[in-house]
Formats: sequence, C-alpha cells, structure tokens
Amino acid sequence: MFDSFMLGPSEATSASSPLANEPSIDVDDLEEFTLRPAPQGVTVKCRITRDKKGMDRGMYPTYYLHLEREDGKKVFLLAGRKRKKSKTSNYLISIDPTDLSRGGESFIGKLRSNLMGTKFTVYDSGVNPVKTTSSLEAGNLRQELAAICYETNVLGFKGPRKMSVIIPGMNMDHERVSIRPRNEHESLLARWQNKSTESVIELHNKTPVWNDDTQSYVLNFHGRVTQASVKNFQIIHDNDPDYIVMQFGRVAEDVFTMDYNYPMCALQAFAIALSSFDSKLACE
Repeated sequence: MFDSFMLGPSEATSASSPLANEPSIDVDDLEEFTLRPAPQGVTVKCRITRDKKGMDRGMYPTYYLHLEREDGKKVFLLAGRKRKKSKTSNYLISIDPTDLSRGGESFIGKLRSNLMGTKFTVYDSGVNPVKTTSSLEAGNLRQELAAICYETNVLGFKGPRKMSVIIPGMNMDHERVSIRPRNEHESLLARWQNKSTESVIELHNKTPVWNDDTQSYVLNFHGRVTQASVKNFQIIHDNDPDYIVMQFGRVAEDVFTMDYNYPMCALQAFAIALSSFDSKLACE
C-alpha cells in the first residue's frame, strides 16, 4: 500500500520498512557518530523539527535533528541554521543546539548553494583551500561530503522534483574516501559534471508513481511519512532501486522524519534534507 503522497492527499499505515532493524547505536561521541556511515543492514531513524519562533526565525528557522530510539526517547544529534548575511544559501551545522556560530567549537559542517539555489555542496569543518596560509592548515583542508543537484523545472510543471546526490565512495574497509578539493575542478560537482565518477557514488531520488485513484504522485514510505509534500523524497542507487539510502518526509507542520542507511552518515543526510527546505524557485 502506498501510504504517503508527494503531491496529493495521504494516509498512513503501520507497515514497517523491510530495511528497518532496531539499531543498537552508540552516540557517546557525537562528532564521531554524525560523520560515521550507518552500520550495514541498519536503518538509522531520525526526526527533524523546524523552529520558527522568535523575531527572525520565520525567515531563518533553526532545524534540529534527533535520533529516534526504540524506547521512544530522542537523542539530539545536529542543529542547522541559514546564515543571514550570505549572498547564497549557507547553512551552518553544529553538534550543540545552542551554539550555531562559525567559530564555535561545535561547528561540524556547512551546506552552501550556488546563486540559483539549484546546486549544493556539503563540507565538514576543515579549512577552505582559498584561505589556507600555511602547510599546517593545508593538512586540514575541508572534505566535501556530498553534492546535491536539483534539476531546474523550466516548464513550471507541478510535478515531482528531480535530484541527484553525489557522495564520496567507500574503500575496501567500508570507510569513506576522503575528498579534499584544492580548487573548483576537483570538487564533487565538477567530477560529476565531467563524468569523472571514480571513487564517488551517484544517487538519485526515486521516481514517484502516478496514482489514478488519488490523482497524485505516490511513494511507499512504509508508514514513516504521513503528510503530502513536494519535498518528500527517497534516495536510491540506480543499480538497486529497492534499497533506500535515505528518505525524508513530512509528518506534521514543522516535523519531518529522516531515515538513512549505509553508506550515508547523519551529517550528509541532514544537509541533504536542509537543501530540500531551501526555496528553489527554479525547481518548483
């Protein structure tokens, strides 16, 4: 049964996902956990809440990511917020819900868009290669953890969005390959655009199916998503469309579920979700 519609009405069932094993997940070291790929065979289930309260939060909400435990408890993982004075969309991501500053010790990564708001890059907290002044800093060059590309919708057709997600590949030990570009030509986006996809993984959102009964596009979220939204999505690899690497969808006005699987980590998945919140006029 399809239980959540992207663009039409929706209904929920209690069916459980075929991938979902209840993980015994160790979150003692938050920084290490949020960068660590999900364990193989385990779906990490999370929830994002959007806080719009306060003077400027209507324009610049804060987003909080919590891990959902089987006992019903929620464990804080990450917080993200858009920077106010940035020419392009620029979200800072922190492991401290109260400190979302660029210079803070809890700063763990950021999401930055192009001018159109159609292409995004996710970085860790390393140094921007343009700003490195010493060989010491060069050893701490920032990693690119993901790139997200939304296909522009030139016809204005209110259909589902199309997105491509490019992430670093995994080595033989199931560790993420380190991609630290020194210039634009070495970036994940450049590699993808030049079809130079060695040591990277290209993912896409799963194409929803048109349902004549409801007159809407539908995806099967196995009860994890209960409200219609054009932003609901599932990320897959073309070779294995039944393996959901990540899914995201609305369950209330300001509450969303976000689940991810190997080889994705919490920071990658959260940043991809933040890119979906960003307003992209060209893609709607």
